[in-house]
Amino acid sequence: MTEVVTMGETMMALRAAGMVRLGATCTTSVAGAESTVGIGLSRLGHHTRWASRIGRDEPGQLVLRTLRAENVDVSTVEYDDAPTGLILFEERLPDLRRVQYYRAGSAGSRLNTADATAALTGGAQLLHLTGITPALGAQPRAAVEAAVRHAHASRVTVSFDINFRSRLWDADDAAAVLAPLARQAHLVIGSADELELVGGAQQLLAAGVGEVVTKLGTHGASTVTAEEQYSAPGHRVPVVDSVGAGDAFTAGYLSAFLDGADMPNRLARGNACGAYAITTVGDWEGLPTRAELDLLNVNEGTTLR
Repeated sequence: MTEVVTMGETMMALRAAGMVRLGATCTTSVAGAESTVGIGLSRLGHHTRWASRIGRDEPGQLVLRTLRAENVDVSTVEYDDAPTGLILFEERLPDLRRVQYYRAGSAGSRLNTADATAALTGGAQLLHLTGITPALGAQPRAAVEAAVRHAHASRVTVSFDINFRSRLWDADDAAAVLAPLARQAHLVIGSADELELVGGAQQLLAAGVGEVVTKLGTHGASTVTAEEQYSAPGHRVPVVDSVGAGDAFTAGYLSAFLDGADMPNRLARGNACGAYAITTVGDWEGLPTRAELDLLNVNEGTTLR
């Protein structure tokens, strides 16, 4: 049985080793917050389904092939006549990358309510959504809202990572859409700034959210419920590429949540996955397997306050 359903756009990622205008060589991969979480959970031993739309093109085939290779269920993915989205990473300095999206009118932006219903047919323990998908347009926004309604009706736990993207919409528009969605989740994840965008942890808890997790980057993470609060520092590892670190943390945290681990161990596993992610170029390539978690002391430094 599927444990987790994720839903959102995955793009072909082009990574240029230098300036594109000078003919830099590019490598290809895939990138998408929801599929990164799906891959992370799959590597940790969970049965995960990713739902979306892809174009009838080679980038779409790259997306499907990559996720299948990572044992993510893509059985409900739909083909669309629109092209698969593209993200371009251009290295301008050794530690500075320029990012450009080419996703307007993409297949992923045509995600609809029927896709959401199909993805959850057959049941799941957890539905994981992000604030990126509603930013893609009215149709994917309606799909997210339908998925939340379906999850509540089926008693499926809803995880919501705010993931505010200023390139897709402004803060006021985002807050008007994301705050109501966050209040309907059982578990909300975001940076301190993102949580403020949707009203802050205390307002979310007062609205009925069970658990609010704050991602603190290199400083680790914290989690709070109506009764308790924990924090855990991050790991000191060489930083190669920080893209995808937040989604890696989310995958680790949700994995421990699904395993029934307590909150200190959820934070510890999330921080460990984030540490692995930043040591490798790419959104998902460095995500650990369950066996590799033991290479880091995942309980190191977790504190109760």
